[in-house]
Amino acid sequence: MDGTLTMAAHNFDDIRETLNIEAGTPILEAIAAMPPDKAQDTRHQLHAIEMDIAHQSTPQPDAVATLTTLQQRGVSLGILTRNAEDIAAATLAAAGLSQFFTADTIIGRDSCAPKPDPAGITQLINYWQANPTETVMVGDYVFDLDAGRNASVTTVHFSPEGEFLWPEKTDIAIRSLSELLT
Repeated sequence: MDGTLTMAAHNFDDIRETLNIEAGTPILEAIAAMPPDKAQDTRHQLHAIEMDIAHQSTPQPDAVATLTTLQQRGVSLGILTRNAEDIAAATLAAAGLSQFFTADTIIGRDSCAPKPDPAGITQLINYWQANPTETVMVGDYVFDLDAGRNASVTTVHFSPEGEFLWPEKTDIAIRSLSELLT
């Protein structure tokens, strides 16, 4: 979602600094390793930061048109995010993308282990009664690609800048969401 359907807005280095998490360390994993009381406080801080960012979300160019066309073609659409579901809903609402997803198709860290774990993809595949060979994971970061690989689905690396840093994990590389239509 963030950086794929919406314009990238998170400065993870700043978030880590605010939360007193070592630079370069994945945030959710760092929080999971904290003592329970500290982890709970840090989760609340993270939630507030992410909700603030969510309310400022804007869609990627071509997001609405691409999702509209995919939906018209009967493609099942879902969100797998490392955010909480309420943050995902706020992000989609702010970006004008809510109409493409239902609560059952927005999977976040509240519902399953976060990416790169494939649990969320598996959950969506089961919900749709879909075939993994006909399922695609589109994302802008290595956790997205790893989750797709771990779930044995096609991976699409989205990078508007054309910086495809993980070619060994990428089946298809795109610079525009509209490329999904071809």
